[in-house]
Order: sequence, then C-alpha cells, then structure tokens
Amino acid sequence: MEQYQPDSLSAAQIAAMRRSVTSGRGALTRRSLLRAGGVGALTVGGLAGLSACGIPPAKREGEGPASTDFSATEKTLSFSNWTEYMDVSEDEKSRPTLEAFTRRTGIKVKYTEDINDNVEFFGKIKPQLAAGQDTGRDLICVTDWLAARMIRLGWVQKLDPSHLPHAYANLSTQFRRPDWDPGRAYSYPWTGISTVIAYNAKATGGRKVDSVTQLLDDPALKGRVGFLTEMRDSVGMTLIDMGKDPGKFTDADFDGAIGRLQKAVDKKQIRRFTGNDYTSDLDKGDLAACLAWAGDIIQLQADNPDIKFAIPSAGYITSSDNLLVPANSRHKTNAEKLIDYYYELPVAAQLAAYINYVCPVDGVKDELSKIDPELANNTLILPDKAMAAKSRAFRSLSSAEETAYEEKFAKLIGA
Repeated sequence: MEQYQPDSLSAAQIAAMRRSVTSGRGALTRRSLLRAGGVGALTVGGLAGLSACGIPPAKREGEGPASTDFSATEKTLSFSNWTEYMDVSEDEKSRPTLEAFTRRTGIKVKYTEDINDNVEFFGKIKPQLAAGQDTGRDLICVTDWLAARMIRLGWVQKLDPSHLPHAYANLSTQFRRPDWDPGRAYSYPWTGISTVIAYNAKATGGRKVDSVTQLLDDPALKGRVGFLTEMRDSVGMTLIDMGKDPGKFTDADFDGAIGRLQKAVDKKQIRRFTGNDYTSDLDKGDLAACLAWAGDIIQLQADNPDIKFAIPSAGYITSSDNLLVPANSRHKTNAEKLIDYYYELPVAAQLAAYINYVCPVDGVKDELSKIDPELANNTLILPDKAMAAKSRAFRSLSSAEETAYEEKFAKLIGA
C-alpha cells in the first residue's frame, strides 16, 4: 500500500490559507461572518492538519476505497455543508428542498452546517479517513483544491453514473472536466465562484472598466485599483490577460504575471490587495475598479446602482465548491440520490434563487424565471454561452509549485 507522503506547508502557504479564511473566498458575502469564525482554530498546528506523517491512505491513489453500503436498509443520510449554503423557508424553520427530497424518497437528511473553512474541516475528518474509518458523513462540500487532494489520496468514493442521470445530463459544460477530476468521476459541483471585474461607475466618471490591462495601465484609475489576496484569482486573471492559459501555464508564465503585477504596485497603480473587504471601498468609490467575486457584486448592486461588472474579453477565473462521498461512508447510494436531486431543474432553480452563486446546472433558466425573472437574467448566476466559453480554471499545483508560487505572491502583496 502506498504511504501518504505529507505535503509540508511553507510559511507562505500558511499565510495564504489564513488570508483565505479571514478575508478571501473563505469569507464570501453570504457566509462571511460564520466562515471567518473558523480562523481561531487555525494555528500553525491546526493548519498542519493538512499533512500527517506517514499515515497511509485508505487505498491506492485514485482508486477510491470500496465500502459496505447500507442505503437499502437505512433510509438516512448525513450531509455536511457551509453555512448559508442551502435554501430556507421565510420563517427560517425549514429547508424546503431537503424536506421535499425526504417526502419523495423516504430518506431523512441530517444536514449540518459544520464547514467554516476547508482547512479546519479537513482537520476534523482527516484522522478517520487516514485510518480507513467512517467519518460519520455521507456527503461533504469542499472547494476544488481540497477536493483534488482528497481524490488524490484515495479518500473519496467513486460515484455510480447510473444513480446520477440528471447530474450527468444537466452539468454545465464549463464544469465538466476539471484537471483534478476529469469527467466528474468522484465529484459534482454545488456552486461555481466567478472572478470578474467590478467598478463604481460614479467613481470612473461613467467609464466602463472591462480588462485587466485597463486595471494595470489606465492612468485615470491610478491609486484606485484593487486586486485580490487570493493568488489563484489575481495571478490567474493576469495570466489570462497576457494570453496565457491558467490551466497550462509554466513557471516562466507565472513569473511574468508576478512581474506585471509588481510594475503596477511600483507605480502605485494598485491601491491595495484585498480580501472580501474590497466591497466597502468599491461601494464608497475609494476603489474605482477591482477584481471581485460574483456573489458579492450581486448583493452590492441591490443597494448601489453605480456598481457594475464586466467580463474581460480574454476570459475569467472560475472555481467551485464540490460534493463528494467520503471513503467508508455508510450511505453512498443515498448520497448519490441527493446529488442527482439537486441537478433536477426545478430544484436547482430553487437553490440558486436563494444562494445567488453560479449555478452549475444547465437549462435551469426557465425554472428560475418562474421564481425571479431578474435572477434568471443575471449572468453572474447563470452564465450565458458567451460568458461560459470565457471561463477558465487555475490548474492543480504540486506541493513544490504551491510553495514557490505562494512565496512569490506573498512578497508581491507584502504579506
């Protein structure tokens, strides 16, 4: 059996993870307060939970361990998710789509909002996974980089396509082939997270801002531009603008993107690198334009009509939060039924109308229109074909690459 050789965490990687939890994607608007609450657990020792000395995976890399499935006799399912990532009724006493699933299938769902950030959550379940034990969870939702790591370690069960007819048919093209799970053999996306350009039209004098080149070089924006403290977003968007594919870039390409950003820092074009806190500066006009996450912009626009967004013609970065069945869970088939249920168009529409993130379900627009026509026409929730075609994913990184890249990025942003 292969031994799990731990990926050591550099100081730069630890700093990057802390930034993510306190102000980055780990603090996206709808989940900001509760997800940031996990930072107290993230000491260096807590972050080191991502690696463990000599602990073997449950099975060889990529196979996914087999386990006994009790779904036929136990009509239950345990689902761990992020906070505020599921629809609730107006009186906040029920979860309509989950309850409808139980009425239809007889499967009771134990739904727990116990994911406050990826690192902390992985630290909770890693000992059981490494020991080949049931984590007590049949379905989890984690961000793409952690999903990739768990699949690589063999700590995720391979899904049965025959149980996922809606998911297979309705998954949007842009999410079908991540390099860490091509063909979605082990995972299905719960939501997508798009990185776009946002600007305050009042602060720009009505001028549109629609490219990274404009952010980095337009003298009219000098000192009023924001980039993100998330390396994959800021460097990824810069790579795209340089004509490079963030899914295939080289070390030289990465260094070129860092160099381009450094020039903008040196000439004080970039005001600062921010996490989720860019929203306040953008709303006030202190930032005229910046890189931004789609979920934030939808909510900012509800209160400020001057907030606009643009999709660069060169393309944009998309990541995802993903559903996986952990190794040795007791109710794999029940979990697969729930995954497939959320790819049925009416159900997907109901979820999207509540959480407002990118919906990974193709063909849902008509159903969403019945709930809220405005949301159905918002390309930040339902990218049209032209926007989806511009979507790019940041490729998976080896441990050595991540260490080197985060160190260079940390130097750039002064972290």
